[in-house]
Amino acid sequence: MSKRKIVEEEVQETAEISEDDVVNSEGSDADDTTADTEEQNEQLSLDGAPKVAKSFADLGLNAWLVDALNALSIRAPSKIQTACVGPILNGQDVIGSAKTGSGKTAAFALPILQKLAEDPYGVFALVLTPTRELAFQIAEQFRILGTGVNLKQSIVVGGLDMMTQALELSKRPHIVVATPGRLVDHINSSPNAVNFKRLKFLVLDEADRLLDDNFADDLEVILEHMPKRRQTLLFSATMTPEISALQFSADAKPFVYECNTRFDTVSKLDQRYLFIPSSVRDAYLAWLLRNDFDEKTIIIFTTKCRTAERLRIMLRELGLRSTALHAQMSQNDRLGSLAKFKSGIVPILIATDVGSRGLDIPTVQVVLNYELPADATDYIHRVGRTARAGRGGLSMSVVTEHDINILLNIEQKTEKKMNEYKVSEKAVLEHLNEVALAKRVANMHLMDTKFGEKVRVNKEKRQKLSGEVKVKEKAKGVKRVKA
Repeated sequence: MSKRKIVEEEVQETAEISEDDVVNSEGSDADDTTADTEEQNEQLSLDGAPKVAKSFADLGLNAWLVDALNALSIRAPSKIQTACVGPILNGQDVIGSAKTGSGKTAAFALPILQKLAEDPYGVFALVLTPTRELAFQIAEQFRILGTGVNLKQSIVVGGLDMMTQALELSKRPHIVVATPGRLVDHINSSPNAVNFKRLKFLVLDEADRLLDDNFADDLEVILEHMPKRRQTLLFSATMTPEISALQFSADAKPFVYECNTRFDTVSKLDQRYLFIPSSVRDAYLAWLLRNDFDEKTIIIFTTKCRTAERLRIMLRELGLRSTALHAQMSQNDRLGSLAKFKSGIVPILIATDVGSRGLDIPTVQVVLNYELPADATDYIHRVGRTARAGRGGLSMSVVTEHDINILLNIEQKTEKKMNEYKVSEKAVLEHLNEVALAKRVANMHLMDTKFGEKVRVNKEKRQKLSGEVKVKEKAKGVKRVKA
């Protein structure tokens, strides 16, 4: 099933909840304008943007949640929290889009926890995310904010034992945070063990990724097991056509809050580029880490798992402490890497785009794009790992002779020109031989350990099986025609 069809079905299902309770961001409802809607519209400024509430109590949150936030030194809601908490508490479907680091997770977690406290039962809410790391982070925020309700939750992601997860699901946790693929594995293996009949909330975090074709089949299976009477909440840092389609596919439209354009970045982010020949990229990287970025917390983004692992070994040979995060690591190793980086044990995290979404690590000072992403949306999410929650930050993009058009495309989409970063070529080339030796050691290690071999073999097996299935189906079709 196509993503468009899934989107339309999603709206049709949520539209059946109650058209009278659904209002769009301009303040018009399906039939009558309610008093609650009028109060929400009074919070809008002249340009249509919601004013930031003075306190969380003003949004209608209970005292125990306000106390939990105060304990975390969070005393004033952000714009997206001001806009979306009230509509969610009022039972409306919500689409929320805001810049990275603006508090989107709390915008849906707080009202969900308040509603859970009023009528606690499991499974109360399902939160879907595209990456495992984001799933763990969301679960952590629910755990911290939900201490006052004896919260039970389950994290259902790949890379961990399915039997343990199935046992947790059988105990009916209040909150399930899952990646679509692993949740579908549980649904297919034991449909009775995953009971969503009384589900109150379905949340799609990083909805632009989840509504991509890659997740279409899994979402189709999951939506078949969702009750029609529920609240659906979609949150993302970028508003895509797939998300926008939800606003216009049915008569009853969700409350929509959009605080940024699709390719917007925070104002306190200093965006730079370093234009160098591709042949000396590693030498420049090592010089930056040893000099300009010494003692800074930094995330280095690559496009491939092999590149990330090679850089990790190369930096180790150069005496630079780092850790990696990519899809070919076990889940326990991925969690261990994140823990070491968050705690400050290692100052450098080398990651593929599995680390570009949702990771909230306030101490990150620099994001370095070792390789530029082809998609401007991926660039926005990468650089959004720094300059979070009002802090400043630097993004540095290494641009080679092959990347000029990509750079121009990103600047056009973001409507911001990056400033060039100057480095002394002579100083860098003095260390060229040392870096070249470390690079050779890294490449030899990857060859000796047959890095990526298992993934390649499994991919070939899947392709072979897929081809055999198609041949059998074609043969059956020919027999039916002859008959």
